[in-house]
Amino acid sequence: MERIPILKMGEFLLVTIQVDMHDRLAMQLQDDLTDRISATGARGVLIDISALEMVDSFIGRMIANIAAMARILDAQTVVTGMQPAVAITLVELGLTLTGVRTALNVERGMTLLRSLLDEADGVAHDAIADREDADVGAEE
Repeated sequence: MERIPILKMGEFLLVTIQVDMHDRLAMQLQDDLTDRISATGARGVLIDISALEMVDSFIGRMIANIAAMARILDAQTVVTGMQPAVAITLVELGLTLTGVRTALNVERGMTLLRSLLDEADGVAHDAIADREDADVGAEE
């Protein structure tokens, strides 16, 4: 069975789609990716679609679903390398890809993922500090 490789790079998973996506392959990627996020505790997923010259509505929805599932598993998703024709097709199909962040290339995508995680860590740190301050105030 054909599979798309998923590479672990620190706390990120990198998916580079180098073949034409068909429905079964997209569903297999969704399953494989959610399994890997869960197994590794990855906090970010970068999906490089620069080799895709065309997508249909099913593939567009699968990308959005992958991002939604990753978010539920506490991982951010960035899609990189979208060709202009793919962007045009997604807009013409009315697919907004809610929750999917995009970047021009893999380098910018990694930078975006890092900043999203830093921002999330800062918010979590602030929430913990606020809770600790509230606990101290309650003890007094």
